[in-house]
Amino acid sequence: MNVQEIIDKYYPQQDELKRIYMTHARKVADFALEMAARHPELSLDLAFVEEAALLHDLGIFLTDAPRIYCFGSKPYICHGHLGAQLLRAEGLERHALVCERHTGVGLTKEQIVHNGWPLPAVDMLPVSVEEQLICFADKFYSKTKFLENRRTMPQVIDSMRKISDEAVCKITEWNKIFG
Repeated sequence: MNVQEIIDKYYPQQDELKRIYMTHARKVADFALEMAARHPELSLDLAFVEEAALLHDLGIFLTDAPRIYCFGSKPYICHGHLGAQLLRAEGLERHALVCERHTGVGLTKEQIVHNGWPLPAVDMLPVSVEEQLICFADKFYSKTKFLENRRTMPQVIDSMRKISDEAVCKITEWNKIFG
């Protein structure tokens, strides 16, 4: 599989959006691979980790997020589900699951319904160790302030506090596994 061909299909222009996308995706992939290398006992599929990390935000261009040059019509909370749809159309179900399950520390059916988000009312939680690793790595890089620089663990925890106590617990658990 040629990941760059897939990215280029949906991000054909060499513009600011593609620069942000590629920088973020590469940073997340590199960090995920760095953590995986420290934990050979986890027997992670490293090729998949790299591919899925590079594709995890594929759907952002379909969202309305002008700060990162995305001028689509959907709310940003939908980017994982939208990216999953694109990857399913490419025949990449396993990669699609990473897209769908990486937002926050994953989204529960209850969160989706309670917040009225325009998403299917199903749990979208990272299941495989690879999904969890990529979701964790993603929290250390934003597409704005921390595009180039990695957040610290205290900064990640602070950002998770804005979501929920459960998100803080999940990040802390992942840090014990991958950190």
